[in-house]
Amino acid sequence: MVNIRQTLKSFILIDIIRGMGVTLRYMFKRKVTLQYPLEKSAISPRMRGEHALRRYANGEERCIACKLCEAVCPAQAISIDADVRIDGSRRTTRYDIDMTKCIYCGLCQEACPVDAIVEGPNVEFATETHEELFYNKNRLLDNGAQWESLLAENIKLSNNRIV
Repeated sequence: MVNIRQTLKSFILIDIIRGMGVTLRYMFKRKVTLQYPLEKSAISPRMRGEHALRRYANGEERCIACKLCEAVCPAQAISIDADVRIDGSRRTTRYDIDMTKCIYCGLCQEACPVDAIVEGPNVEFATETHEELFYNKNRLLDNGAQWESLLAENIKLSNNRIV
């Protein structure tokens, strides 16, 4: 009895007909695939992308060289050298991030008491050489200048979030 049923099922090709039915049902629905370079999906304000160093409105860099980000980084991707200014404040002389080591955990951003180092919204930063993924202070400050309006908005949103 079982062999007859299996033979009949395979002869009528029930499984193929069901599969074609599913194909026809989805053929006329709205497509969910994005054509990537031309279409981009929405990015969450909490997305962790390319790092940036921010400045105050008066143009002075925010980093006070406390080195908390360097200490908290689990991948040891951040290295900082600091110096004391004439007025007694500490500022960085060297701030480097090795993006090949970075795991985008966001601990550096959470540890910073003045919101100087942030992970921005830029997730498209491919390079042709390995050396281009070693970010120095100037590159980080340029990223901060480029993305400042969006960075400030994202920080405000994350500070207002209920935890």
